[in-house]
Amino acid sequence: MWIVRLALRRPYTFVVLALLIAVMGVLSIFSMPMDIFPRINIPVVTVIWGYGGLSPTEMQNRIVTITERAFTTTVNGIEHIESVSLRGVAVTRIYFQPNVAVAAAIAQVNAQAQQLLRALPPNLYPPLIIQYNAASVPVVMASLSSDQLPEQQLNDLGNSFVRTQLVTIPGAAVPLPYGGKPRIVNVDLDPDGLYARGLSPQDVTNAINNQNVILPAGTAKMGTREYDIAMNGSPEVIDELNRAPIRYVNGVMVYVGDVAFVHDGFQPQTNLVRRDGRHSAMLPILSNGSASTITVVDGVRQMMPKILAGLPSSLKVDFLFDQSVFVRAAVTGVLHEGVIAASLTGLMILVFLQSWRSTLTTRRWRSRTRTATWTWASRYARPSSTPRRKSRRPRSSRRSRSASCSFRSCFSAASAAHSSPRWRWPSCLRCSRVISCPGRSSPRW
Repeated sequence: MWIVRLALRRPYTFVVLALLIAVMGVLSIFSMPMDIFPRINIPVVTVIWGYGGLSPTEMQNRIVTITERAFTTTVNGIEHIESVSLRGVAVTRIYFQPNVAVAAAIAQVNAQAQQLLRALPPNLYPPLIIQYNAASVPVVMASLSSDQLPEQQLNDLGNSFVRTQLVTIPGAAVPLPYGGKPRIVNVDLDPDGLYARGLSPQDVTNAINNQNVILPAGTAKMGTREYDIAMNGSPEVIDELNRAPIRYVNGVMVYVGDVAFVHDGFQPQTNLVRRDGRHSAMLPILSNGSASTITVVDGVRQMMPKILAGLPSSLKVDFLFDQSVFVRAAVTGVLHEGVIAASLTGLMILVFLQSWRSTLTTRRWRSRTRTATWTWASRYARPSSTPRRKSRRPRSSRRSRSASCSFRSCFSAASAAHSSPRWRWPSCLRCSRVISCPGRSSPRW
């Protein structure tokens, strides 16, 4: 009964604590994130290497093995390393100890990767270093389709315009789109034409590189005005590359268009997306764990009309696999179950006590001891009023009669506490004992 004695000695402290609990409960309800998975902090760094055309065995021997040994030498706190080698791609996952700071680990991995570029195959680009999060799951899929646009343009619009604006949403992570054809400039060589003119594919490559250069020309000042000078070192349209000269052969200038064809093309397609029997592109949108699923999905739906306003009108974007629907359904189910549980609990108390007043008081505080303490505190704050309770014997079982007598004793104790200061604390303590242990204490005074 120490908590009851403490509440009697410090009534205002307990009132403030009750109000604080109520306020914090309301704030936590509105600020609690609603997500599929909890926030999981796993210190894992992923290093992705890319070298087109290299076989998986060569990727393992020439890139993965060398980088793994270097990482174990200079990077601190490594638990274990996992690597997967594919054709042209190598993925290395570095697992750290639980107490390692991920930011410092990424900095060490990045510094070591930059230093290893000289020891790796030539013309190898720096790796892509990202932080792995177990809570990063796709929350919605954006399907890009059109009746007029080709597949390579769908992929280009999704990668260059839609994805770059969706990443500004808090908590959203948008990888490269699936499906479509990655847009590039293709140069289709004519082997017979090259052989007839005594040229090689390297001659065509050198000619295109020499005719596609960036030359900063600066400005020219004429009188009181200064003009920007633009050079024609880089063609404005792709077809101009077909008119780039290669060299003289037998007194005749050979152009790129004579032995090759430069056009707007695409890379070899490695994945395909079809929706309703039509080729399309799929843009997955993930939650990186810093924001809830509902926040990310709502942000995507609000921003998508603004993005489509600056894109071709024939482009259509539909949302598939929306995970926020299941999250909202789960939250609604929890609320319904809570209402049903509270209603059944109140009905059970009403059946046992056969008193609406006792039922409402018990449901409000969920505890018999808190009910007695609150009854004493309310009477103490208003000494002019005296609680009255109609004496009625409920027609129920022995347990119901004992509980009803306990509540009658509680209100009688509160009345006695106000009538005589000498009996305030003993009466309230006896009331608390009767309510907490009705079978061991006598309900009569």
